[in-house]
Amino acid sequence: MIRPPGWDGVVFSDASDGDLRNDRDARRSVARSLELSPDWAEVRQVHRGDVVEVSSPGNAGEADALWTSEPGLPLAIFTADCFGVVLSAPSAVGVAHAGWRGARVGLGARLRQEMTAKGHEPQRAAIGPGIGPCCFEVGVEVSGEFPGRVASTTWGTTSVDLPAVIEAQLTGLDTWTLGACTRHEPGWFSHRADATEQRLATIGWLP
Repeated sequence: MIRPPGWDGVVFSDASDGDLRNDRDARRSVARSLELSPDWAEVRQVHRGDVVEVSSPGNAGEADALWTSEPGLPLAIFTADCFGVVLSAPSAVGVAHAGWRGARVGLGARLRQEMTAKGHEPQRAAIGPGIGPCCFEVGVEVSGEFPGRVASTTWGTTSVDLPAVIEAQLTGLDTWTLGACTRHEPGWFSHRADATEQRLATIGWLP
C-alpha cells in the first residue's frame, strides 16, 4: 500500500495487496491493517463523468466518482491503468476513477465542484498509479481531445500525458502525484500489459 506522506485517509493499493475488488479475504486483510470496515462504498464504473454522494457502504449505482461527509466510511474505486484520484476537504472526502474519458470531461473538476457546492471545498488531492505517457499509445481520435497534452511513447508512437491533464484540472489544490506507470513498472495490475481482470484499489475516508 502507498500512502501520500503526512496524509491520513487515503491509500493506493499495489499488486502485493491482491485484488481488493473481488478477493474478500484480501480486502479484509487490508481493511484490518487500516483499522477500517471491509464494507466500502463503491460504484459501477462506466467511464463517464457522473458523481454521487454516499452516506453508507455498498454499491451506489453507475458513476465514476463518489464522495462522503460521513467519518470513517471507506470509499473505493478500482483501476488497472486508469488513475485513482482522491480529493480531501476538512469535512469530506471524494474519490474518482479517471481514465481518458473521465479526463476528457474533467471528472476531477466535477468532483471538486460537487463537493464545494455542498459546503465541502477540497484542499488537497492525490493522484495514484496509472498508465504514463511513456506507454499510453492512442490514435488521433483520442489525442485530438487533449491539445497541448500530446506526448510520445517510448517506442515513438502518439500518446497523451493523462497525469498532467488530471493535475491541471485540480489547479489550486495541494496535489501529490505518485508518478508510477502501471503498464511498464513492476508491482501493479495493468489491463494494457496483459488484459488482467485484477484491479488496484484507491481508498479514501474521512478520519
